[in-house]
Amino acid sequence: MGVSPKIAPSMVSSDFANLAAEAKRMIDLGANWLHMDIMVGHFVPNLTIGAPVIQSLRKHTDAYLDCHLMVTNPMDYVQHMATAGASGFTFHVEVAKENWQELVSKIKSAGMRPGVALKPGTPVEHVYPLVEGTSPVEMVLVMTVEPGFGGQKFMPDMMDKVRALRDKYPSLDIQVDGGLGPLAIDAAAAAGANCIVAGSSVFGAPEPGDVISLLRTTVEKAQPTWALRE
Repeated sequence: MGVSPKIAPSMVSSDFANLAAEAKRMIDLGANWLHMDIMVGHFVPNLTIGAPVIQSLRKHTDAYLDCHLMVTNPMDYVQHMATAGASGFTFHVEVAKENWQELVSKIKSAGMRPGVALKPGTPVEHVYPLVEGTSPVEMVLVMTVEPGFGGQKFMPDMMDKVRALRDKYPSLDIQVDGGLGPLAIDAAAAAGANCIVAGSSVFGAPEPGDVISLLRTTVEKAQPTWALRE
């Protein structure tokens, strides 16, 4: 899948009562992925959706369902998410330090694409072994807010992590999530992010399609500069 721009509206900011229609609207407006935040009340103190909602949504869309699991026991969710129809399964490095190789292998065997996320306080070096392992993850998600709630302010200092990852792994999918919108996308794209999660900035916009287009165009314009950095 390379490092092409992938714009993923965060469905946690959508109208959950009309989730299928909201998903179709985002894809029709040019989104590449649909970002699904899985929160179950531990690891982060919020509740959103789980496998039953993913399974219901899958009946209405062929879109790539980019599932970010903010849970303390990701291994327990792999088969449930695969059966539900998840496309990607991103877990947190903070809860998978001991068994990540087994976890990644299980995700791949279940037919999903593995990714690893890190919270703002976690050093970027913690994910290097997961990118370089014999069964590596295929995406790193750099959280640019504290995970758990939408609408937070973008943390620009997290771009040092993105820059380090892009310089070290030129062909890696690098995702950013949290506070991304027209005011923050320049910094994220310049640092090297190519997978952009945006919630309130898309769903709260008068013209969400214009925001999706702006996010993609900004990444495309930044890409030639990544290889020029020393």
